[in-house]
Amino acid sequence: MASPVAFSHDFPFDPAYGYDAPDALLKIPAPPAPDDFDAFWRGRYARARAVDPRPVLGPVEEERDGVRVHGVAFTSVGGVRLGGWLALPAEGPVRYGFVVGHGYGGRRDTGRDLPAPLPGAATILPCVRGMGERSRVHSIPDVADAHVLHGIGSRDSYVIGDCVADLWCAASALAALVPELASAGLPGGPRLGYVGESFGGGLGALALPWDDRFGAAQLTVPTFGNHPLRLTLPCAGSGEAVRAHHREHPEVTDVLRYFDAATAATRLTLPTLVAAALFDPSVPPPGQFAVHNALAGERELQVLTAGHFAYRGMAAEAAELDARRTRFFGERLAPVA
Repeated sequence: MASPVAFSHDFPFDPAYGYDAPDALLKIPAPPAPDDFDAFWRGRYARARAVDPRPVLGPVEEERDGVRVHGVAFTSVGGVRLGGWLALPAEGPVRYGFVVGHGYGGRRDTGRDLPAPLPGAATILPCVRGMGERSRVHSIPDVADAHVLHGIGSRDSYVIGDCVADLWCAASALAALVPELASAGLPGGPRLGYVGESFGGGLGALALPWDDRFGAAQLTVPTFGNHPLRLTLPCAGSGEAVRAHHREHPEVTDVLRYFDAATAATRLTLPTLVAAALFDPSVPPPGQFAVHNALAGERELQVLTAGHFAYRGMAAEAAELDARRTRFFGERLAPVA
């Protein structure tokens, strides 16, 4: 495990939140679920799976790291057309499939999310609604602090639920475009991998318990963990906008109960690798660890010195996590037969 480090910073709060070692963070629980939590999410999943994604594969936009990267567009719930990228092996058959979620800054390009953890992977990198030029929606704010509040007055209108559905529909688009993955989730069929960081990590925790097409996941500095605790912790990320809204509208607590990544993790039985930070000004570490601690299935943890913050040794820790991710998925995902 990493050792806690005291950083010089200009934040008006402690981004370690008083926790100076992993031991106390490993004791943070998940909030209890509403009685109809499972029914709520299973219903949303069923509606997303009923969507015909009608994916369209664009021309090759770049070739690097053994993959050819295409633009892609597909339909999600509500008939919303979304975009992103699909990376296919430059040579050889498809052997694995991955869905990769992005952070709350959106996605302007594929970045360091390629290549995928395993060679021979077909990887879809969707932009969820409102986030990124390829998934602009005129009625949804494209700035994180406003996006995270969109529709928050009701569990049925909250944009986070639709963003989760966007990941499910992205998996459907991947299966439709790559015949080798069409049987994902069926008996004897392959299982997909999921990789998500920050916003994408929180969305993954909410999405994965209900979708048997996936076989393993990596969640890095996941957000949305333990909302009751998060509402007490200042931060520099989107959680601060939620805190400010909550002060004026305390009833929003009832909505947030359905979108708690730690609560959802109590239903997540897939093998899951979590990378959680000891110091993070944007996503409070107690919430990150709450997601890890709540996981119902096999889990691995890599403790990072910091998240959303540049520090000496960051590149070495990232390389260690990349190597661990490759080993983790390689041991848990079977290649396409």
